[in-house]
Amino acid sequence: MKTFEQFRLQISAIPVTAGWYLADLGEALGKQALFVNQSPQKLLVLRENAIIESAISSNRIEGVEIETARVGTVVFGHSTLHDRSEEEIRGYQDALQLIHEQGRDLKLSTELIRKLHYLSRAGVGDAGEFKTQQNDIIEKFPDGRSRVRFTTVSPELTEQYLDQLVDAWHRCLSEKWMHPLFALAAFNLDFLCIHPFRDGNGRVSRLLFLLQSYQLGYEVGRYISLEKVIEENKERYYETLHASSNGWHEGHHDPWHLINYLLYVLKKAYQTFEQRANATSSPRGEKTELIEAAIESLPDEFRIAEIEKQVPASIDMIRKVLRDMKNKGLIEATSTGRNASWRKLGNNKIN
Repeated sequence: MKTFEQFRLQISAIPVTAGWYLADLGEALGKQALFVNQSPQKLLVLRENAIIESAISSNRIEGVEIETARVGTVVFGHSTLHDRSEEEIRGYQDALQLIHEQGRDLKLSTELIRKLHYLSRAGVGDAGEFKTQQNDIIEKFPDGRSRVRFTTVSPELTEQYLDQLVDAWHRCLSEKWMHPLFALAAFNLDFLCIHPFRDGNGRVSRLLFLLQSYQLGYEVGRYISLEKVIEENKERYYETLHASSNGWHEGHHDPWHLINYLLYVLKKAYQTFEQRANATSSPRGEKTELIEAAIESLPDEFRIAEIEKQVPASIDMIRKVLRDMKNKGLIEATSTGRNASWRKLGNNKIN
């Protein structure tokens, strides 16, 4: 599409920063097999955490949230769901499951994109159907004013543009217009500018980012949630998307803002993967060590809720680890209850 056209005509110079990201990711890819060959149980814990974090974070970016106590049940359970938010999170998990289990064999197509939307929207309403009305990106101001920040592709042209984008993706990889990772980010940008669905475009874009990174050999998203990294850097995500979409319809846009950001997301995910893989090296239990690693990364004063954001473990499991650490003189409670505050003690090493 518009960004791929720049690549095909080779009119978009590669910034130095993008080259550095490629070098870092090349090194990370070289190390990938070393970590993937670790114990199956260790990797299972990381994979379960990644699925939970991805389903929760990608929906939370769009304002869809559920109670923390319900997370495990909604993502992995089979009980009756309570509301629409839980349905959407379960649906996103179903889409993740498809990618995790069949990602290598799924050929990117317009129909596959519609299927991912159908799953992520839990099959409700217009799930899997292209928009029928214009859905421009609206910016709202605190004083109540609003303006159109970006005019998306019209409903009449949506399927045509999406077909062209999918074709450009396959041709770019085959004819090597640009490095595949640049193509991965370019696809994401063009997809979001087309905005093919009434709702849920952001979630589908993140599912596609995961799927395409798998198919290029970058499998870090299997163990670390790419959606969680994006959520943690959400403001930068929106800023770079806005900067790169300016002038998109005319083909005069600068795609490198968003491309560099998405390369950063992959790099950050690999860094986290290495840290977590190294943190789960002893027989004490993978969940325990992930919780301890999360606490190690937090400020000296922290709360349970901050641990829950990093490790989707049960509240009872987190409290058990906190009690054990307290008994070892590593931390102390400064208040009680679910919102209790804790403090790290002195220079004692947690791990």
